[in-house]
Amino acid sequence: MPVELKDWEEFVRVSERAVECRVKYARKGDLAKIKARTRRVLYTIKVDRGRVEELIKELKCPRIVFVDTGEVREVKG
Repeated sequence: MPVELKDWEEFVRVSERAVECRVKYARKGDLAKIKARTRRVLYTIKVDRGRVEELIKELKCPRIVFVDTGEVREVKG
């Protein structure tokens, strides 16, 4: 079962252990869901659609996938 987090700082700490992060925009409304896949657990958090880009810059995932557009961002280093 996925674990939904409410605190952004906690989600950033989880993203350090993540293999991949995915961003999915809601079809209706102004929410986006960011998912961090660790070895055993899938963590999710809901954020405002307008803040997604600035919040993604804080993530420490090695790979970020935008589900709706198919865009993949690889983080080097």
